[in-house]
Amino acid sequence: MDLTLPLWVYYVIGFPLLLGPLVTVHELGHYLVGRWFGVHAEAFSIGFGKEIWGFTDKRGTRWKLALLPLGGYVQFKGDMNPASIPDAEAIANATVDERVGSFHHAALWKRALIVFAGPATNILLTLAIFASFFAFFGKPVPADAEQQLTISTFAEQSPAREAGLKVGDRIVSIDGEAVHGFRDVQDAILLYPGRTLDITVLRGGTELTIPVTAGSHEITDKFGNVSRIGLVGIAATDATYAYEPQGLVSSLGLAVDHSLGIVDMMVTGIGQIVSGERSVKELGGPVKIAKYSGEQLSLGSLAFINFVALISLNLAFINLLPIPALDGGHLAFYAAEAVRRKPVGPRGQEVAYRAGVALVLMLMIFVTVNDLAGLPVFGK
Repeated sequence: MDLTLPLWVYYVIGFPLLLGPLVTVHELGHYLVGRWFGVHAEAFSIGFGKEIWGFTDKRGTRWKLALLPLGGYVQFKGDMNPASIPDAEAIANATVDERVGSFHHAALWKRALIVFAGPATNILLTLAIFASFFAFFGKPVPADAEQQLTISTFAEQSPAREAGLKVGDRIVSIDGEAVHGFRDVQDAILLYPGRTLDITVLRGGTELTIPVTAGSHEITDKFGNVSRIGLVGIAATDATYAYEPQGLVSSLGLAVDHSLGIVDMMVTGIGQIVSGERSVKELGGPVKIAKYSGEQLSLGSLAFINFVALISLNLAFINLLPIPALDGGHLAFYAAEAVRRKPVGPRGQEVAYRAGVALVLMLMIFVTVNDLAGLPVFGK
């Protein structure tokens, strides 16, 4: 889709159009399950900081839009702050009236489900989007799987040819994982620049396993975004796909498989950054998300909706990390409480939550600076 508006307009529209609904869905998960369990919500905020608009409903919940549109929160009765960090003294000294509808006085399993409901709604949204794509457009299947997996030509610089692969070899598996089409081959290679992969091929009726070191290449898209990918320099005889219609149940199953594949890619990418295989400059924060959201919106509604699903899954994944102050940190404390039959001590919780908040803030500052440094206005 060609741009019909200046790109900066898509940036301005795309980011709130992406983040607003995702944050709302996430916080609605917390709110609805909390309300179901009789926990009173004192505030439901989209954004942080000063309130710019809001109203109070008949249940006494303050619904508001805040100045900084970088997240949101539900503040339940008994919370000392929007992050639901418990105050052991206040919890212990609460009166009978204060305990009624209080989040921290709800049963352990109820608190756990209320916390988990936020990421869960993001996961459900992702599955709904992907399942809709499969239901309306169908499942992509190779038009001719055997030809797709048969090497027809090599690139001028081809690590595969140098390693001993030949034209006519049919790829069977990569690193022990069976491949069923050329997209499987790409997925098994693109994410691993510089890594040696065991490629098993069928040659003359005999299976051969040949180690191939993927080349590391930087590619630039139409918006100037640079990505580092792995390539082995092969081309298939035929790489066309057909789309098979899918029913509701099969579409949902495909959506689950597709989402698990994305999570696996996220885990792999984080592992590569931690191990030094990839640069920390590849981490992205709010500025980069805003940039990408505008770019995807400029490509059309389907591209943008797909991006919404990806970010929704990322939001769920990040929130479920066992870092204090995030949903996953709360769930980790509840798991410890379930095992110990009593909450973690006040001092331990305080230290952990302070460290968690500091870690999250430092990471936010780092990725924001990282994003800004990569913008063209700073000369990159």
